[in-house]
Amino acid sequence: MSHLRPPPSPPPEPPSVYCTPSPQSKATTPSPMSRIFMSRQQSSVKSSPLTKLVATPTMGMEFPYEHITSKAHDRLLLRRHRHTNPAIWCSAIICLIFSLLVIFFGIATLIVFLVVKPRTPVLDTNRANLSVIYFDAPGNFNGDFTFMANFSNPNRKLEVKFEQSVMELLFEGSVIATQSIRPFSQRPKETGVVAINFVSSLVSLPPNYAMELRKQVLNNKVLYSVRGTFKVRASLGAIHFSYWLHGLCDLQITSPPSGSLMARTCKTKR
Repeated sequence: MSHLRPPPSPPPEPPSVYCTPSPQSKATTPSPMSRIFMSRQQSSVKSSPLTKLVATPTMGMEFPYEHITSKAHDRLLLRRHRHTNPAIWCSAIICLIFSLLVIFFGIATLIVFLVVKPRTPVLDTNRANLSVIYFDAPGNFNGDFTFMANFSNPNRKLEVKFEQSVMELLFEGSVIATQSIRPFSQRPKETGVVAINFVSSLVSLPPNYAMELRKQVLNNKVLYSVRGTFKVRASLGAIHFSYWLHGLCDLQITSPPSGSLMARTCKTKR
């Protein structure tokens, strides 16, 4: 019995992973799971790009947009210091002078129209004489007609001058004679008479027009028209302006050789 060995003692139990630490070690010794979790957080924080960007100092960094901004600023300074071309200044001065002249003449013309109230001259007649109408051939017309043109200036302050004057004699709208008038002037409220002699020589008329003229001569009632185109210049001291004037008179005349004016209708317009 003395040789019997005592039974072996049970092996010590390994420490438990889930053991609860003592109150003294709670603040200093974390659990294994807590250590694993904390190690993962530290690795994620270290590898974050944002953490690297925040941790990296930016005092010595040079961003590309700063270089671009400095170049644009230098260009603006260069543009501000550029001098204007003298040709541009000359063009601007000429345009300014021209604009002032246009404004001045426009105001002067407006004052003349408001104060003077210009009126157009009038073309009229009270006498005419048809002395000759005959035909050399079926289509060749010859004639002699005298027209007494009355020109009147109805303006009270404006003087008018007829610089260019052309008178035409028409039958059924066809021109059978043309006559020009020398330039003449009229003072305010003046009236003048100008004798215009229309001579038609070998004027070719369409057959229907020639036949109609023969009928009118036989009926003792010839219908003529006198058309005038005038370039008139109106003056008031140093101010003057020009315009074109058109006159038309429709005439009813007796047959030649003692053809006289029976009726007329005259119109004058600008």
